[in-house]
Amino acid sequence: MLTLDRLVLREIRLTLREPFRISSGEVRERRIILCELFDRDGAQAWSECVVDDEPNYSPETLDTAWPTLVRVLAPRLLGRAIDAPGDVHDRLDRDVRGHNMAKAALEMGMWGLAATKAGVPLARLIGGTRDRIATGISLGIQRDVHALIQRAEAAIAEGYNKVKIKIAPGHDVDWVRAVRTAVGEEAHLMADANNAYTLADADRLAALDDLGLMMIEQPLAWDDLVRHAELQRRLRTPLCLDESITSLDRAQDMVTLGAGRIINIKPGRVGGFTASLAIHDYCEQMGIPVWCGGMLESGIGRAYNVALASLPNFTLPGDLSPSARYWAKDVVTPEWTMDAEGMVRVPLDRPGIGVTVDTDHLARITVRTEELRA
Repeated sequence: MLTLDRLVLREIRLTLREPFRISSGEVRERRIILCELFDRDGAQAWSECVVDDEPNYSPETLDTAWPTLVRVLAPRLLGRAIDAPGDVHDRLDRDVRGHNMAKAALEMGMWGLAATKAGVPLARLIGGTRDRIATGISLGIQRDVHALIQRAEAAIAEGYNKVKIKIAPGHDVDWVRAVRTAVGEEAHLMADANNAYTLADADRLAALDDLGLMMIEQPLAWDDLVRHAELQRRLRTPLCLDESITSLDRAQDMVTLGAGRIINIKPGRVGGFTASLAIHDYCEQMGIPVWCGGMLESGIGRAYNVALASLPNFTLPGDLSPSARYWAKDVVTPEWTMDAEGMVRVPLDRPGIGVTVDTDHLARITVRTEELRA
């Protein structure tokens, strides 16, 4: 039994080690909402809302998520007994359209709270089976192709099991081909377009077929499964859908239409762990491999991604880069690291999310807080 007695929202600012550029823009600093949840019996857990500043990945932003959490979602949980964390999704989803990332921040936090209260690792609570997870790296659009080659070669030398290359018109086929030539045929490469293309670009995207990519991620519009299905029929390379998959229904539609062959599950995008588990189980039944993407999370959000990626059908390397890849100093101890084989360890030796929040550091980078009580 869980009863959320108190919730503290905190906005922090984390500066990236270097700008991260994709087809829709560039990020230099992350505004992040953290949630601190307190159970009536004294248990405590942290979670993260993975919204961006601008509505260029999803319709949500940090400035829509904060009031939605305060006025709409938190009152549905505060002071109300909940039998199990799997019950939270429907309670938050009822008569609230969208706002998946705001919902996920609370829903996943309740899973973290349940794991802490039960004294078990979060990965074990959700059915995880791995103690290490293969890790990939996501390379933003670079200033020139030579810089991209250098970054890809360095990533492979560090042990990353997959290199994801962000692409956009003018920074695509020739750039990816140059990387493939430099790193060889055995390296695991993929391309991620973040919605930058239309069907008019099908022939250009088909030129990627000769480069031996693991997948091409989300080339077309975020809400368009029909045109992805047409494009997939014209390509040998598997399409992986990211932004298009916001629920189990959308995953089922993808399979029915043949709109893709791989799914990137980001728990924040689909509303939390309950939906992520349902998509994972469905894809496992249908023979669709999945992997866990990232949203430039702090170490708190990373903890939930690592736990999720320990499930058995996460068979492809996730975007689970160590803390030092993005931040000069993360908000958790120990910080997330990767071994020489490109593996991240699942923290199965401690209950809850597996890391401790550095509250002194957090206090220095917090710009606002709001406390809600039952």
